[in-house]
Amino acid sequence: MKIRIYIITCLLLLSATVFAQVPALERVEPMFWWVGMKNTKLQLIVHGNNIAGRTVKMNYAGVKLVQVHKVENPNYLFLDLDISHAAKPGSFAISFIKAGDKNLTYTYNLLKRDHAIRAQGVTDKDFIYLIMPDRFSNGDPSNDSFANMRETRVNRDSMYSRHGGDIQGLMNHLDYLKDLGVTTIWMTPEIENDEPHASYHGYAVTDHYKTDPRYGTNELYKQYVEKCHAMGLKVIKDLVHNHVGTEHWFIRDMPMKSWVHQWPKYTNSNFRYGAVTDPHAAASDTKQMLDGWFDRHMADMNQNNPYVQNYLTQNHIWWIEYAGVDGFRLDTYPYNDAPYMADWAQKVKAEYPHFSIFGEVLDQAPVNEAYFEEGNTVNRGFDTHLPGITDAAVKDAIAEALNGKDGWDGGVNRLYGILAQDFVYHDPTKNVVFLDNHDMDRFFSVVDEDFNKYKVGMTMLLTLRGIPQTYYGDEILMKNRSRPDGLVRSDFPGGFPGDKVDKFTAAGRTDRENEAFNYVRTLANYRKNTTALQTGKMMEYIPQKGIFVYFRYDAKSTVMVIYNSGDKDATLTTDRFVERMAGFTKAKNVMTGEQLPAITNININSKGALVLELAK
Repeated sequence: MKIRIYIITCLLLLSATVFAQVPALERVEPMFWWVGMKNTKLQLIVHGNNIAGRTVKMNYAGVKLVQVHKVENPNYLFLDLDISHAAKPGSFAISFIKAGDKNLTYTYNLLKRDHAIRAQGVTDKDFIYLIMPDRFSNGDPSNDSFANMRETRVNRDSMYSRHGGDIQGLMNHLDYLKDLGVTTIWMTPEIENDEPHASYHGYAVTDHYKTDPRYGTNELYKQYVEKCHAMGLKVIKDLVHNHVGTEHWFIRDMPMKSWVHQWPKYTNSNFRYGAVTDPHAAASDTKQMLDGWFDRHMADMNQNNPYVQNYLTQNHIWWIEYAGVDGFRLDTYPYNDAPYMADWAQKVKAEYPHFSIFGEVLDQAPVNEAYFEEGNTVNRGFDTHLPGITDAAVKDAIAEALNGKDGWDGGVNRLYGILAQDFVYHDPTKNVVFLDNHDMDRFFSVVDEDFNKYKVGMTMLLTLRGIPQTYYGDEILMKNRSRPDGLVRSDFPGGFPGDKVDKFTAAGRTDRENEAFNYVRTLANYRKNTTALQTGKMMEYIPQKGIFVYFRYDAKSTVMVIYNSGDKDATLTTDRFVERMAGFTKAKNVMTGEQLPAITNININSKGALVLELAK
């Protein structure tokens, strides 16, 4: 009871004498590993009833038991192994011996690495589709409910309950995503969240090595990744370093007091990035930002603890090697311990040089976003080794360009000014550009359901520099504001048994929804086949009279994007853009296929955008 009270309220420190009752040998993690890793060191966490009272023995060629660590809680041992490069795949016994008691044995497997499909990486050639698996499609109703889990039933009438979506449902609709022009799929966390309430979002993990049974199994997740790869799709896995659910097995029976950040009484984070970025910040503010809990049901991990560091890093490498994912999205990145995150990134990249990583950073100022990105470009004092961030500054600037009043720093000039600050990033093309996600207003609602603005936003998303990311249902005009956030996490119509309409099909969509779908589909597939919009350079011109013009170009093609933010149709005279248009005499409208035989003057509708491929 004492431990449970701590978990819920964080009012009590872990008692050194009161521990949960667990089986004699409850678990060993990582459950198995691979030979041939660049880092030969591996630390096993062993959990079992009074396991620290036993002696550890093992014998396998090429594997050395370097040290056995006992910690505050006698239900834990941490075993340091060295798996030399000479070690071969195979199995060996780890014995836990106590005089007068039966020996406990765990059979540990070392596997051969499979380099062929591992870690392709996600780049600016890709188009990411973000999905909340519980709300996308229910492909296997048999896994909807489990009597031994804290949230026992599906209730689609409640935005806070489980709705039944799963990995099989997503696998059933990969053709839909492929047709849309998507190249990469990002699911919110699919690992176990066995919390009693509102656990569907996935950000309160209770078992790092287990796919949530309501989504499927580890093997099914691996099959999902393999099917994606076979179809030419990539997979991003969503990770949370900062916190875990308070029902996590290692929170219910913690190894030591310093496993999580402790406070005399429950303390939230202040959620202010400035407490980290500000050179004048009070130490107390910085501590509360980094060490305060995200939520009463999300215990804040102490990443200064070397055992925590090893546990998280090894788990993430395990998932890459086991399932073959291509990239990580890192939740709540600024709340993490920065030196640890830099070390983590280097260790991941050492094993998988082409692997992609981007962190959730939500700030309106590029300089504040760049503070968390690799390269020490803003004099932070060290390199975070984080390749890219979620580019909230561009997201907000696009919204301002569509909704704001034109002015020196308003309207479309805001977007121009934000992009002009790309110099602060080590490489802005590694940033993820987005219009919305699962934590904010849906984009169609952001533009007050104005279809012309919607099309302009999608145009910018798919033609600006960086890696574009859209949110499930944006292509069919799903809407709502994020207060409460469940409103922007509605079920995809047609993904669930009994749905009255199926918007995965053209027949199930309205005319306007089909127009939206086809707009995104046309542009996304054009981008997929146009290197200028992927890896090409970008040149932007200062907006004049509410018209913003930018180019994406390489040796193969030049694409001109024009946005008229004004209330009236306009004719754009193009002699100002000779630097990029010299030698070109005509163009093709990418969205309609219309040929423009002359481009000296171009007509552009009010609140509209044109995407033109220039030709000689």
